[in-house]
Amino acid sequence: MITINNLDFGYNSQPVFKNISLGFEKGNIYGLLGENGVGKTSLLKLISGLQKPTAGTCEVDGVAPFNRLPETLQKIYFISEDFAIPEGTPINNVRELGMFYPNYDEKLFFELCKELDVDPTRKYAEMSFGQQKKCLISTALALNTDYLLLDEPTNGLDIPSKTLFRQVIAKHANDNRTIIISTHQVKDVENLIDPIIILDHDEVLLKASFREITDRLYFDYGMEKDDTALYSEMIPGGYVNVTRNPEGLDSKVSIEVLFNTVMKNKQTIKQLFN
Repeated sequence: MITINNLDFGYNSQPVFKNISLGFEKGNIYGLLGENGVGKTSLLKLISGLQKPTAGTCEVDGVAPFNRLPETLQKIYFISEDFAIPEGTPINNVRELGMFYPNYDEKLFFELCKELDVDPTRKYAEMSFGQQKKCLISTALALNTDYLLLDEPTNGLDIPSKTLFRQVIAKHANDNRTIIISTHQVKDVENLIDPIIILDHDEVLLKASFREITDRLYFDYGMEKDDTALYSEMIPGGYVNVTRNPEGLDSKVSIEVLFNTVMKNKQTIKQLFN
């Protein structure tokens, strides 16, 4: 489990997080959402041990990842949005990494490359950005880490590749793995992520499963705008109105609309979900 308690973090004199507490349990694919600059990438770097909290704690299975203990780092793999292009071919790269990650499965790597329609024997430098990213996703899943951190994983992927991405992530998720996907492209992962975490500039506005969200909020898709709703948004053919849900009625969550609702009603949402 990833446990963050009373954590502060910032760059020089610019704070990013102030006294945040958060947990990530195994068996879930978390969606990490927030506006630009709220610290989504910083949080992934803290979890992967690339940054150190200025106060409080960030622990992976009870150990601070910034201590850089091999037995902790072997559990974590992080693909950043601005990843460095590995030298050589994907198969050579993953074999070098596999010497450090004890659960590396080379057969799975080739299966993933086939599923994602990429050639692991071709040099990274000869590939498009989307092909490079699909090879890195194959690498990440084949290393079989307990914690997989993905920062904007669908950027650079075409529409068929985004579908393949969702399929392989869903297929290879399991009860022993925690996957955290930080993204602005919520439609790319809307049917994949659960629970949802929404960060603000120095706090966690929402951490909730879809079941918890629909228990407390009702998404009404109709012809008319509801002026009493927490949030209303025009859609083709009418409006989606988000209201409180005291009767616990079922509805279909739109993550984009949820995000806008949270950002427009920060204190109300915190009261509803805390």
